[in-house]
Amino acid sequence: MTRKLPFILLSFFMFQYSFSQKNIDPTIDDIALAKKIREKHSKSDVALLSSSENITFDLNAKQEKVTVNQNIRENLMNITHRSDIQKFEFYDSESEIETFQMKFRNDKKAPFMIKDEFYKSDDLFYNDARVKYMNIDFPVQGYSYNYELNKKYKDVKYFTSIYFNDDYPIIKKEIKITIPNWLELEIKEFNFNGFEIKKDIKTDPKSNNTVYTYTVENVAPRVNEKLSPGPSYIYPHVLLIAKSYTKNDKKTTLFNTTADLYKWYKSLVNMMKENPALLKDKVKELTEKAKTDEEKIKNIYYWVQDNIRYIAFEDGIAGFKPDESQNVFQKRYGDCKGMANLTKQMLKEAGFDARLTWIGTKRIAYDYTTPSLSVDNHMICTLFHNGKKYFLDGTEKYNSFGEYAERIQGKEVLIEDGDNFIVEKIPTSDALANTETFTAKLHIENDLITGKTANSFMGESRATFLYSYNNIKNNNKEEALQNYLTDNDKNLNISSVTTSDLANRDKKLSLEYDIKINNKVSRFDNDIYIDLDFKKDFNHLVFKERKNDFEFPHKENYEALFTLEIPAGYKVTKLPESVSIQKPDYNITISYEQVGNEILYKKKFEFKKGLVKASDFTEWNTFIEKMNKIYNEQITLTKS
Repeated sequence: MTRKLPFILLSFFMFQYSFSQKNIDPTIDDIALAKKIREKHSKSDVALLSSSENITFDLNAKQEKVTVNQNIRENLMNITHRSDIQKFEFYDSESEIETFQMKFRNDKKAPFMIKDEFYKSDDLFYNDARVKYMNIDFPVQGYSYNYELNKKYKDVKYFTSIYFNDDYPIIKKEIKITIPNWLELEIKEFNFNGFEIKKDIKTDPKSNNTVYTYTVENVAPRVNEKLSPGPSYIYPHVLLIAKSYTKNDKKTTLFNTTADLYKWYKSLVNMMKENPALLKDKVKELTEKAKTDEEKIKNIYYWVQDNIRYIAFEDGIAGFKPDESQNVFQKRYGDCKGMANLTKQMLKEAGFDARLTWIGTKRIAYDYTTPSLSVDNHMICTLFHNGKKYFLDGTEKYNSFGEYAERIQGKEVLIEDGDNFIVEKIPTSDALANTETFTAKLHIENDLITGKTANSFMGESRATFLYSYNNIKNNNKEEALQNYLTDNDKNLNISSVTTSDLANRDKKLSLEYDIKINNKVSRFDNDIYIDLDFKKDFNHLVFKERKNDFEFPHKENYEALFTLEIPAGYKVTKLPESVSIQKPDYNITISYEQVGNEILYKKKFEFKKGLVKASDFTEWNTFIEKMNKIYNEQITLTKS
């Protein structure tokens, strides 16, 4: 009997579906509208014909918290032949979902199974985030559903932003924020330029509540592109900052200033129960043979980098409160907060002045003039030593002491200072700090190009290489190095490889090796044709359909020099042309020249800001196409 139940349920739903089919099938006008929207959004399968989001606030006087009610209603239409999508909503210990459902256009509830489970991510070891989701199928073009969500946030500090765009194109959207007269709330607007967003502010004469209504039409969907600026730089949105509330003529401050934000962070730090005695032996081991303070600091900092595995941990208040240093030390893993705290406590045990530091990485557009939990997403340790501040990030493996990852350079930090705080900026470095060089001294031997080559790496190019190399299992390291040096090109044969210390993050990294290159030399009568560039750096970076700026992992200065000896009895009759482009964000130069009996082929790529702006894509693509044409040209040598 039990085995037949799913079939019985399915039959019931099919009966219900067939019975109401005439009320939910798309009309001729629906199909025409779907086709029209599809013409404009050819890469989307579904569109939001309308979306309304209503935000209201209540007061939990007992817990002295302002709560938030979020109500969303959407009309989704299939704009292609048929579609399958997943509708989902996250929540956690600070929020709850009261309504999550999909209805047919006739207001009957659609029979989609709702699943509720912990959210799993490769980046999160443990977290309290849950997700409700349902798989939705649209059988034909023009078919539509109505989506309903009612969600409650238990504390307004966790409800930080509202975005105007979605994964799907939006035909019309309305966002209504009703601010009660007892709540002081600031709304900060971001990235409104280029969007026709209308704002209306009214005061209800009865309740004295203030109602903000934003309306926008024809909003393109979000674009999921790698190496893009964070969404807070790109998409229109508002930040909601609840500053205070008043009850019975008593005003309670929430996040009115940065000092209030710091006070809350500090209250979490004060909850920690540190036991530094458990760190004492390890600190002594790391420092007792060190001859200088800098050596002691490096030994501790690098030990944390090398021995503590970074695993994000988000669970209610633990998403903001650092773990005790002894816990991280004993477990040998922790999130950025726990790793920052361990670095701090170990340095303090060694006699140094080290402090916890909050920071928003490059992905976040805001700074500490905005008192909001959306301002930062990371924690590091600041060391005060000999009148200077050093910013130590244990999550940045193989990052050298005094060097800073691109993702935090130039960003504001909030440094603990007892009951006070210090706001500073992380120093920035230029592209030259991340210089990578390649040199090749080559000659022709029968139909092979042979010679000696060398690579060197500094800054983040060095840290990236060391991290990748040292995370490879020992029995695969030699093979991985070969694959890296040859770029998996079977025409290249590498031998006699020598390297600098591939665990040392303080010195320039160097690789030297012999090389033999096949299938790059061809002969015809009295001529030799040579394809000299076997690397063809950055040839794939053509942005034909990309929408957002392209961000390199870091600023970069790459220089390559190929020196080819001209065989005796031959002269140069053709060299590829030289090209260059000079822009505020980048410089690229490629040149060929003959000097004596050698051909010098030089390449220089300087990405000064680690960025190619979308506004430059047309010019950039034209240059890259021209560069690739030169890459494919050959040197011609003719017998004298």
